[in-house]
Amino acid sequence: MTDIILQIETATTACSVAVSANGKVIDNKLIDQRNIHAEVLTLFIDELLQNSSLAYNQLDAIAVSSGPGSYTGLRIGVSTAKGLCFALDKPLIAVETLEAMAAGAVDKYAAEIDDDTLLCPMIDARRMEVYTALFDPKGNRITATSAEIIDNNSFAQQLIQHKIIFFGDGAEKCQSVLGNNINADVKTDFVNSASYITIAAYQKFKAGEFEDVAYFEPFYLKDFIAGKKAL
Repeated sequence: MTDIILQIETATTACSVAVSANGKVIDNKLIDQRNIHAEVLTLFIDELLQNSSLAYNQLDAIAVSSGPGSYTGLRIGVSTAKGLCFALDKPLIAVETLEAMAAGAVDKYAAEIDDDTLLCPMIDARRMEVYTALFDPKGNRITATSAEIIDNNSFAQQLIQHKIIFFGDGAEKCQSVLGNNINADVKTDFVNSASYITIAAYQKFKAGEFEDVAYFEPFYLKDFIAGKKAL
């Protein structure tokens, strides 16, 4: 029996959808551009299913990147996922964004990861603040997700003992602060993708770990603060 999951990622600057079968990606679509998620997400889903010769009623579940991340992006992704679940009567799976990013980094940077390496996904939270957590070389969580203001003392203790790979759309702005440490490897080529949700989504599907579609909300971590227009 084939278990088909539609996966949605809109927590960062990237808008991405993927479809997987039994924990393997069949196809995916991605664009890394700010403020385009609402415009392209449903189009991407339609195109992806058509290209994969799948009908909506063949989906077994909808998985969504649940945050933290962009307030607007998360609202778009989660509302789309919930709408599909209601319309198709399918279960909803939530995968925390940083966990999905860590899974992606395990694959993308495999040749650079050893037993002492730590993985540090970073999501831009404006200015020098990021949403982040630490993961081991296999992508298992070490620390809880938190909002951190990055300065010269950030991760100082861990960097004494470990090489840390920093990646994600919040990592580049930390280059000037962390990049001088010999154990800090700041990556600027990582783009988040719905394909990184695959393993966790399939594990949750097989375990029956589904969200309440009516009441599920994204993991914002911080309250939304609207920016002021310049006078």
